[in-house]
Amino acid sequence: MTAQSQPERVEEHADASPLLELSDVSVHYGAVIALDHVSVQIHPGEVVALMGPNGAGKSTILKAVMGMAPVSTGSIRWRNDILDSPTHEIVKRGISMVPQGRRVFTHLNVEENLELGGMHVRDNAERNRRLDAVMDFFPILREKRRDPASAMSGGQQQMLALGRGLMSSPEILLLDEPTLGLAPIIVSEVFQRVTEISRTFGTTIVLVEHNIRGALNIVDRGYILDKARVAFEGTPKEIEDSDILTQVFLGREDDED
Repeated sequence: MTAQSQPERVEEHADASPLLELSDVSVHYGAVIALDHVSVQIHPGEVVALMGPNGAGKSTILKAVMGMAPVSTGSIRWRNDILDSPTHEIVKRGISMVPQGRRVFTHLNVEENLELGGMHVRDNAERNRRLDAVMDFFPILREKRRDPASAMSGGQQQMLALGRGLMSSPEILLLDEPTLGLAPIIVSEVFQRVTEISRTFGTTIVLVEHNIRGALNIVDRGYILDKARVAFEGTPKEIEDSDILTQVFLGREDDED
């Protein structure tokens, strides 16, 4: 995970082949349709938001990518190859996920939590190099490296979760509601850190986020999901200039009786 000097964010990715692509993907849990023929493309270097009401299918997309949701139709491709490996193999291939609710191991200290993120790295020197890089990026983690995760604030635990996700040196980082339950001042810090991860490490990021305004301030593109389908896709400006957010969050007039 060597830090690189990144150029200014490239706004147009249309000419690049997708790094990650979901084509016509459906996920069913019995009679419940969690995703209904969803197609999403993520290009190298992008920060892309998945937004929509609760139950729209946002987190299910991430779980499907990680092999944690049953895909009933369609395909998921990573660098044009079908992605159907077990979760631990998917991590080795360059995809890491930071789950909703942080889920740090509170009985372990900060350093032990980070080491778990790089547990598949067999070379001790490489693992230690990644550990140092993460703690350089998140100084609070170095300061508290011997402290139990249970002693950290919610915001600090979120930084720990992000750091643990970076320990696998991912090409793409999937973030599931990273600002959920955090105070507004910490929310701003998390969004800033997400931007810095993209620019410092060149990491492609897919962000599931309920804070629409905050997400649109930092992403290149967004997908708006509604009722398990993609309802709209576009740049932040295209999303803001449309009425799609009003439609999916408040309901269409023609849906009202």
